[in-house]
Amino acid sequence: MARPTPWLPPFLLSGLLTIACVLPGCASLQPPPAANIAASSAVQDYDGRFAVRYEQNGEIKNAYGNFTWRQQGDAVTLQLLNPLGQTQAIVYSTPGAAKLELPDRAPLTGPRLEQVMHDALGFALPVAGLRYWLQLEAAPDSRSSLTRDPQTGRITQLQQDGWTIDYLSYTGTQPARIKRINLSRELNGEPLQVKLVLDN
Repeated sequence: MARPTPWLPPFLLSGLLTIACVLPGCASLQPPPAANIAASSAVQDYDGRFAVRYEQNGEIKNAYGNFTWRQQGDAVTLQLLNPLGQTQAIVYSTPGAAKLELPDRAPLTGPRLEQVMHDALGFALPVAGLRYWLQLEAAPDSRSSLTRDPQTGRITQLQQDGWTIDYLSYTGTQPARIKRINLSRELNGEPLQVKLVLDN
């Protein structure tokens, strides 16, 4: 399968070299086989591009590249690639368990995926929430607030678990799928912004 075309947002052009600092090492990881996930429920696949802007030790940093998302039931496999198409991290997530694989390092595991990612990468993507948010739903286990376009009825914003999720554009297919989504939060005074563009 061809790698997605690298995408460099204008506000991140100056940060091209930071990916080497955020996700060290260029050793290739093998993408996880689909058979690793139980085949008992419908599969959700997404491919696209990401850009992350975060603060670490008082310094603003950027990371960006391509990603693949494979979801079956509550099991998620997220693969992050740098702008050159090299696999930089693979995340495996199920309720109550998580594993993060990095090049040339032993896998990291823990019950809370966001903490595992933050410790290893300096930022954490809200994988547990994205299971639902990418499907235009609020996660069922916490309070949320929805805003809809009064003309189309489509969700334009969702707030949950300290995150603000802005749905910026949809595909022209039926049923419509999300095309661009921005996520932002501030935790302990440290802001985090995530931009996702979905190619399928």
